[in-house]
Formats: sequence, C-alpha cells, structure tokens
Amino acid sequence: MGERFVVVPVDGGVGVAGEGEHSDGVVADPAPDPGGGGGSSSSSAGTVEEKEAGEDSVFEPQDPNAVVPILEYNREPNKYGDGVPKENSPFINNTDNDKGNSYDGTNMALFEEEMDSNPMVSSLLNKLANYTNLTQGAQEHEEADDDEGPKKKAVKSPQMGTFMGVYLPCLQNILGVILFLRLTWIVGTAGILESLAIVCLCCSCTMLTAISMSAIATNGVVPAGGSYYMISRSLGPEFGGAVGLCFYLGTTFAGSMYILGTIEILLTYIVPKAAIFVAEKKEDEVEALLNNMRVYGTCCLTLMSIVVFVGVKYVNKLALVFLACVILSILSIYAGVIKTIFEPPDFPVCMMGNRTLQNHNFDSCLKTEVIDNLTVTTKLWQLFCEGPELNATCNDYFVNNNLTLMQGIPGLKSRVISENMWSEYGPIGTKVESKKLDSDPVGDSSQDIYMPYVVNDITTFFTLLVGIYFPSVTGIMAGSNRSGDLRDAQKSIPIGTILAIATTSFIYVTCVVLFGACIEGVLLRDKFGDSVKGNLVIGTLSWPSPWVIVIGSFFSCCGAGLQSLTGAPRLLQAIARDGIVPFLQVFGHGKANGEPTWALLLTAGICEIGILIASLDAVAPILSMFFLMCYLFVNLACAVQTLLRTPNWRPRFKYYHWALSFLGMSLCLALMFICSWYYAIVAMAIASCIYKYIEYRGAEKEWGDGIRGLSLNAARYALIRLEEAPPHTKNWRPQVLVLLNVDSDQGVKHPRLLSLTTQLKAGKGLTIVGNVLEGTYLTKEAEAKKAEQNIKSAMSAERTKGFCHVVVSSNLRDGFSHLIQSAGLGGMKHNTVLMAWPGTWRQSNDPQSWKNFIETVRESTAAHHALLVAKNVDSFPTNQDRLGEGTIDVWWVVHDGGMLMLLPFLLRQHKVWRKCKMRIFTVAQMDDNSIQMKKDLQMFLYHLRLDAEVEVVEMHDNDISAFTYEKTLVMEQRSQMLKQMQLSRTEREREAQLIHDRNTASHATINDKADTGPERVHMTWTKDKLFTERNRNRECNANVAVRDLFNMKPEWESLNQSNVRRMHTAVKLNEVVVNKSQGAHLVLLNMPGPPKNRGGDENYMEFLEVLLEGLNRVLLVRGGGREVITIYS
Repeated sequence: MGERFVVVPVDGGVGVAGEGEHSDGVVADPAPDPGGGGGSSSSSAGTVEEKEAGEDSVFEPQDPNAVVPILEYNREPNKYGDGVPKENSPFINNTDNDKGNSYDGTNMALFEEEMDSNPMVSSLLNKLANYTNLTQGAQEHEEADDDEGPKKKAVKSPQMGTFMGVYLPCLQNILGVILFLRLTWIVGTAGILESLAIVCLCCSCTMLTAISMSAIATNGVVPAGGSYYMISRSLGPEFGGAVGLCFYLGTTFAGSMYILGTIEILLTYIVPKAAIFVAEKKEDEVEALLNNMRVYGTCCLTLMSIVVFVGVKYVNKLALVFLACVILSILSIYAGVIKTIFEPPDFPVCMMGNRTLQNHNFDSCLKTEVIDNLTVTTKLWQLFCEGPELNATCNDYFVNNNLTLMQGIPGLKSRVISENMWSEYGPIGTKVESKKLDSDPVGDSSQDIYMPYVVNDITTFFTLLVGIYFPSVTGIMAGSNRSGDLRDAQKSIPIGTILAIATTSFIYVTCVVLFGACIEGVLLRDKFGDSVKGNLVIGTLSWPSPWVIVIGSFFSCCGAGLQSLTGAPRLLQAIARDGIVPFLQVFGHGKANGEPTWALLLTAGICEIGILIASLDAVAPILSMFFLMCYLFVNLACAVQTLLRTPNWRPRFKYYHWALSFLGMSLCLALMFICSWYYAIVAMAIASCIYKYIEYRGAEKEWGDGIRGLSLNAARYALIRLEEAPPHTKNWRPQVLVLLNVDSDQGVKHPRLLSLTTQLKAGKGLTIVGNVLEGTYLTKEAEAKKAEQNIKSAMSAERTKGFCHVVVSSNLRDGFSHLIQSAGLGGMKHNTVLMAWPGTWRQSNDPQSWKNFIETVRESTAAHHALLVAKNVDSFPTNQDRLGEGTIDVWWVVHDGGMLMLLPFLLRQHKVWRKCKMRIFTVAQMDDNSIQMKKDLQMFLYHLRLDAEVEVVEMHDNDISAFTYEKTLVMEQRSQMLKQMQLSRTEREREAQLIHDRNTASHATINDKADTGPERVHMTWTKDKLFTERNRNRECNANVAVRDLFNMKPEWESLNQSNVRRMHTAVKLNEVVVNKSQGAHLVLLNMPGPPKNRGGDENYMEFLEVLLEGLNRVLLVRGGGREVITIYS
C-alpha cells in the first residue's frame, strides 16, 4: 500500500521537484521507513511546494535540509463516476481539484500550458490508485456527496472473494420461501414433466440474464447500486429510472412475500393456536387464514422495519445464520430422500374412496372401532354423520365408500414416479383424489363443501404456476449489488453468479424429480399438509425431523424479508440521489450516518400493500413481473451495447453474444405474459409512465448510454437511406432555416420568429435556427457559445424543436451565405429560409444592413430554397395567444409552386390560428375573364382539399398616377443625394427620416381621399385634368407632398421608366391589398425578386416598402422553383 517514490534531482540537484519530473529519475525506495530523510547532503537548497490534487496525492513538505521529496500515495476515495449531474473524472479538464498546482519543472516545459486541463500521467495514476469503490453501505455514499464536509477518512479496501462475496449471497437470495412452501404443490399439480419445463424455463431466463449481466458488470467499475447502475449507465436515465423503480418495487414486494411466508409457516406449522381469527365453519377457513396473515404480517413488518432502522449491521451479521438455515434445510431434504430407500417415514394419509381427508379432528382412519367388545363410532363418524349413534343419518359418500390408509411417502423404490408424471389441474374447490383407489360416486354433492376433504384453494393452470414459481429463481443480482465489497469484482461477479444459478438450478431440478419419485400425488397436491395433521409436506420427507425444515424455512424467510427491507430503500436512495425523478428527491436523504430513513418508510408502506393482499400465491406473480422487467432490460442493455460496438464496450467476461441476450430478452417478455398478461400490461404501463415522466421532467444526464449510441446509429442509417434528391411533392413540407439576429449582449432580437416557426411546423420536420457573428472564431468563441445558449433557451421557451447553429464569419453576408449553403446534413437539409424584414433599413447608417438582406434573397433563390420574410414580426401572435374569428388572406399574384396555398393550411393546424378562415385573392387583368377565373380557382382548391373563400380582384390598366411619379422621383432623388453627398451620420438620419415622413404623409392623405372618387387616385393625365388637379390642390391648400405637377413635368420625363412602372405596380397593388385585407390577422403575398442589376437594390427595397405600407402582419413568400402542393393522392 505505502509505496514510496524518490525523485532524484537532475543537473546537480538545483531545482524544484515537480510532479512532471518523475520520468527522468524515479527510483522505488524499498526502505519501509515512512520518514522524510533521503541520504543527500544539504548542499543544494531545494524548495518543495505543497501540492494538492483534490484531496488525494500530496507532496508533503520535508526537512528543509533534505533535497529528496517523498511522494506518498494515500488510499482515499476519489469522487468520480457517482452519477451526480456532471460526473467528475481524474482524467481531463478537471481543474477544480487541481487549483494551486504549479508546474515549475523544466523537463516538461513543452506541455506546461496544457497542464491546467491535461494532468501528467503520474498525477493520473495517483488518482486512480486512490479511487476506492463505494461499498454497499450508504455511509461512504453520503460522504462522497458532501463536497464541503470535513476531510474524509480513508476507507479500508474491502477484501471479499468470489465464494463469500458473490456465490453465497446469490445462493441465499435464490433459495427461499417458494422451495419450502410451494415446490411440492407445484410438482403435484403440474406433474414432473411440466414442473421440469417450468424450472428449465425460469432457470434458462436467469442464466441468460446472468451472462448479459456479467458482461455489463465486467465492462468497467460498477459502484453500489447494482442492476440500477448497470441499466441506467447502459440504456440512459429514462430506462434506468423506469427499470430501477420496477426493480425497487419488485424487491419491496419480495419483502411482502417473504413476510407472508414467515407468517404462513408460523401460523400453519409452528403455533396454529396463535391464530386470532378462527373459522367456525369449514368454508370460512380461507378467509380466516387471510385475516390472520394480514394482522400478523403487519406486526412482523413493523418489527422488521424497526430492526432495519436501528441497525443494518445486525442484519448483515445474521445473514450467515440465515444462510446456514437454508443449507441445512436442503441437506436434510436430500438426507430424507436417501433414507426413504431403506426406511420410508410413517406419514399415513386417510382416504375415503379416492378422496383425501383432512386429518385434524380424528385420530384413527376408521368409521367404527371395537372397545371392550362394544362397537362405537369414531370422531371421523361424527364429522360425516348427524350424531354419534350407529343409526344416525350419514353422508351418502361416507356410507358408500370405504376408508383406506395410504402411506404418504412410499419412498424411492415405490415407483410412484410414474403416477406423478402428469398434471392434475382443476378449478377452485376441486377435491384432491387418488387415481389408484376406487370410488362409488354419489349424485348429490352439494354438502361436500362442509365435509373435511382436502380441496384446491385456488384454480390451477400452467401459467399460474409459472408466476408463482418464478420468484424462487430471482436473487441473481445479489453479487453485483455487492460489487463495492469485492476484491476483484470483474472476476468474481460472473463466476459467482453463474455458479450460484447452476447450483440452484441443479437443486430445483433434482428436488422436482425426487419429490415426484418419493411422495404420493395426493400429498403433493395438499398445499398446507392437512392430510398429515398439518405438517409441512416437504418436512415430512426431511431427516432427522420435520422441524429441521420448519425452523430452517422460518428463519430463511425472516432473513430474506430483512434483506429485502434493507436493500430496497438503498436502491430507492440511489435513484433519488441521481436526481432523475424530481419528486423522489426527498428519499435521497437519511440519518446522519446515511441510512435511508424516508426511503425505508416508503418501502414499508408499499410492503404493507402486499401484506394486505395476504395471499402468497397472489403476491408472487406481482413481483415476478417487476423482476422480469428488470431482467429484460439487462439483456437489452447487453444486446444494444454489443450490436453498436461501442468503443467503450470491452467486457472482461468474453462468453456472451448478442443472440443470447436477445433470447434472454424474448424469454423474459414471454414469461411476463405467460405468468399474467394483465399484470404484464400494468407493469409495462408503470414503466412507460416513469420513462415518459423522466423524459419530460427529469434532469438532463449524459452517461454515455447505449440508447444515445442507438439513436446515433439509427440517425446515420436514416440519413444514408434518405436520398439527397428532393422529396416527392406529396411529402414536401417546409424544412426551415431561421435566420435569427442577436443584440450586442447575444440576446435574441425577434423571438416571435421562433413562435412563427413553431406554429408553422407543429413539431414536424426539420428546423435549424442560424445566427452569424462578425469576427473570427478564436476571438468570438465565448460570445458564440453564449449566443448559442441564449438561442437554445429562446427555442425552449417558444417550444421550437430543432437545432441551433451559430457561425462566426469575417462578415455577415458571407456567414449567411455559408449557413444557406451548408446547414443540414445529407438528405436532411432545409428547403425554406425564414427571416425578418429589416424594418429600420432607412434609418440605418450602414447600407450593408439592407444589402445583406437582398443578397440573402438572391442566395436563397440561387439555392432553389423557398423564402419567407415576416414584416412587423414582433406583432405576430405568441404560442399562448388564441386568435379569434378572422382571416388569413392570401394574395396570389404569380404562381411559384403553391407555397402560398400550403402555408395557411399548415398554420391552421396550430391552435393559435385554428379559428381563422382562409381567403384567397387573385388579380385579374383587363383581358381576363374574372368570372371564369373564380370558378377555375374554386375547382383547383376543391381538388387540393383546401377550404377557402375565393375572390378575384380586377386591376384596370389605368395611366400611371401622379403619386407614383412622385414616389419614384423622391426615391431616385434620395438615392442620388446619398451617393453624391458624404453626409454626416446625423444629417443622413435626418434626411432619411424626413423623406420617410413625407412619403407616409402623402400616401395617407391620398388614401383618405380615395373613397370620394376613384379618378383622384387613378388619374389619366390629360391637359384639362392637370389644371383641374393643380387648382384643387391650391384651393385646398393641403400640406401634401405632391408638388406643383406642372412644374415637375420635365423631371418626370427624365425618370427611369422601368422604376416608374414598378412603383406603379407597387402602389396599385398596395392600394387594393390595404382596401381588402387591412383587418386580416395575416396577409401572405408574393415577394417580387430582386433586380438582376445590383445598382437598383435600394430601389427594390423602396418598392417592397411601398407594397407593404399600411399592413400590420405580412408574410412575403417566394417559392423555391418547384411544386410543393399537388391534387393527386
């Protein structure tokens, strides 16, 4: 343990001994002296700094005259792999424990900058040497979680081997109550062949599970927590929590079963007179027994809980005593079987005809007997007759059939085995009858229920017996649960567990055959030994006395019950401390020494439910379900890890295969439904609810589990299968790339953009939220991570399911271009770009803001992506809003693939827009037949299965209005001025604002006048109208931005006619849209493409601004150049 490393100084010894210098001269000093002195002279004054690693290895300051420091390895538990939210590790990036370490050595100077995050090998090995497994007890667990507690004491390394640490605990847990109380009855009822089938089925299931468990247990260190730890770290927190709680419930109900077994032995075989409830009539016996079980079971549970609460150490000390009882009992059975060859025990069974009688209230199996030459009736006569007189009226069956004494245990040589080969199932109340004896049947059997016959207390069938028997093979996890106490867990767990299962399987198989070969069938089917004066049936076979088995099984059940009440609360505590089920947090706390008090209380409460059921045969299938569920997932965990070929999957146990694990898993599933299909469904429902709850509410955990690996493999497989070719029109849905902006603090600017995405997607398809930061990644790394975190928080708040992608680029334009080109993977790429309209582009000093917008429009078009631009996005509804009666208006000007039709349909799937109606407007030219257009459009929508109102709006080819010329002129003048004059920032802002205000005022004024006469807006400019308009404007003296039209005529002629036509379209279309759709909840409009000549970019922004003026919520839509909606099925 106390190895010493002497660091030999180099270069004359002048320098500081550092942790990194071991490679140059490390000499293992064999001297046992733990003192500090090396043998060197004090010529060189070496300074040794005290170095701490967590609380682990320490350079102790030595005598100042000594040069040689001593590196002491102390054995203290290191905190890692404990399942708390971030698992600590001694390997890399664990700087918290190494603060203050200085690496002054010169030999490793090349790596000195990395030593804060990457430890030296010597430091790593020291930490690994100091790591000690958490033991089964909870005290060390408590200390490990208490980060701010006092310095921990060194835990003595446990030294248990395979035999004591795994084999015997497994043996004790597997052999138990069912073997002693029910196995003879199962053999008698199912017959030897079917009993062997049950045993083989159940033992095969546990053997296959043990192989899978051995593989998982030997794949690294398994701390205390056993099966829960293995499953949760292999299959993830959801499966781990669900199965862990199932295993906990199974262990708790096992406690109930053992306590019920204890009370059954006590009241039936040891002190029957202690019963509180005594049946006056035979038909009330079962109910009286159950009530006795409930009362005594509750008392026993209370007593055991107190014992566990007071001190677990006493339970552990008694474990060997309980194990000795089990082994002695089994040895006595084998001894009794051997003795039957020479001298079978005398346990006669009284038979009337072929029916078995309960031998409680009579001594001799006779109707009458002669005493002093007088024939008198026996006690048996009085049970079947109305009185003791010889002429009394008696039961017909009693009169017609003779009494026979049959030897209950004829022995191995009797060939009774051939009679016990086949099953004898029957409904409740069926009399236990012998096929060897003759019987004279009687017509009226209505009085039989009052007679002392041995009958079936429950309806028997094969699947029921499987459920009752299965708990007798559970307990295989006992070794892995003690992994913290083992000298070499990776060697001991597989050998010990598999040997224990092999041993117990041998015991069960031989017991089935030997019971069938030694005991009469009628006695085997007598569950409570009523025919042999209330003796335990298996006890009648044992040697030297039935009491060996009775007392042995009593203590065995007591011990198993205590073990369950000890283990279950610790399992619940381990789950609670992992923090994956929030409402269980309270059960993680306990007494000062770590004993799980609250968990013990809950366990006792659940255990009481099992005791109130009161029937061993009813409780056994319940815990069978939970254990089978646990074993199923152990097999699944092994199979998943094996098939995924996870790099970390390197078990030392080599004799496993995924096919064996799948076979074990299938067997577990089959057994669940064989035992009880409705219990199986309930157990699966409980596990599913826990799984979904942990998934929905539980803390995020990353345990390197196999399900994540499975997800990655499935995603990779799907991506490879998913062709990069565009999907069929029927499958097309918007896969959205959301271009989001953040402010200077990396906060999300327009969270409503994410709301719109959620409403559009309804959780389906792909969503990528992209953002670009300007700069270089090396300087902006922290900001990029912060932005990503903020965007993810906003996505979570808006319930947007998707991925976040933050790119750092030298300029924003390139960044957005990179996102549009490269976001997504394989066939999972976006086909639609969603962005916000740059509302402040006119006020911006930097023209790059709107130029970037137009370039993004061009990039999307070039990439054949659809484009959605939301104007006034901050006024869009949140996910909590519910829009009332209203409309979503679609202005269908040009057809570009049907996006305009599809988007309202998708939005109306979401509850925000569900009450909105869809209206479609289309624009007719002068030469179009608007009536026919409306009919055609209605038919088209009918074939598309879309419900919408249709309206055709006619736009006449009027002459271009003065307002249009004015807007165009102002636009070009402003553009020219900004190009020619290098205005200061404030002047440019003032100029831009002034022009914006004038335009808005002029448009608003003309719109107000629109209702007095259409000719005022749609003017055809003749000479008369020109003078009329001039005079009207002068008379009204309105401060309208339309100038002296006559004087402006020369300026109009110099305007770019293309711009004038575009502005004309924008003004006319805007007027029509505002007139029809100003009150709509949302307006969807075709987005015109940007000009090919980049010189007109600013004019393009003006056109769009005019087009959208006066509208609140607008979604500009630009198709991706392909059909996205079809009339075909």
